Formats: sequence, structure tokens, C-alpha cells
Amino acid sequence: MILLVSLVLLGLLALLGVSAMVSATLQERMAGNLQAALHGLEQAEQALLLGESTVVGVLPCSYCLPPPEAARVRAAGVYRGEGPTSGLSWQGGASGFYLVQNLGQSTHAAHWPANLSVTLYRITAVSHAGVGRSVLESVYAQAVEEGAQLPRRILWRQLH
Repeated sequence: MILLVSLVLLGLLALLGVSAMVSATLQERMAGNLQAALHGLEQAEQALLLGESTVVGVLPCSYCLPPPEAARVRAAGVYRGEGPTSGLSWQGGASGFYLVQNLGQSTHAAHWPANLSVTLYRITAVSHAGVGRSVLESVYAQAVEEGAQLPRRILWRQLH
């Protein structure tokens, strides 16, 4: 009888051990996915900053909508893959790709004095870290008058 009870208890302990191993493996995978997502976000932010540093002298856009291929772009240049495309040329950086679009001038830019004329730029950045993709977008405002105010980011959002 003691042998039978000890075998049942041993079986229950084995089930508990297997359950703990499965749970630990799942948590390890979740932590790895979170780390990959954060790494992709950091790479996209680096590409975004690189794109923001190149906004001076960009010509007004011929395609001013957000680029539909942002989540699928894999190389610098014009996207030629599946799905809709903006036809614009992506620039490559060490951490990802970016696209700068001159959206034109405005006198109603957020966080700027009223009636100050600024040029607005949309910068879209994509990381190329493994399977995970991170797509960031910012709107950057630059005063039309020289020395009026320093150029700065007025909007930032994460798309993917």
C-alpha cells in the first residue's frame, strides 16, 4: 500500500515539475519576444533621428500620404514588393530605413507661435531587426524665417 501511495505522489510531483518547466519555457519566449520588439523600436528611433537630421532642403512631396509600404520595406530605394506603394525612395541607415516627405508650409503648427510660417516634414522610419518590425513616424517643423526658432519634432507615433 505504501508503495502505491508513494508512486502516486511521485507521479503528482513529476506532473508539477513538467508544468513548471512548460511555464518557464513560455516565459522565456515571451521575454525574448519583448526584447526583440524593444530592440526594433530602438533601431527605428535611430533611423527616425537620422531622417530628421536630413530634412533641410527636401523638395515638396509628390505623394504626401503616409507610405503604405512602410511595414513591408526591406531595402533602400523604391519599394517594388507586393501591395500598394508610394513610389518614393527609402534611404538606408545602419539601423533601418527612413523616408522624408516635405508636407509644405503651415501657420498652424502645434506648439509653435500662432501665424509663424513653418515647413512641415513627415519622417517615417522602419527598423530591420530580425523578424520583428517597428515603424515610427514623426512630423518635424522648421521655421521658414532664418533664426526664428530652432527646428523641432511636433508629433511622434508608433505605427507597428
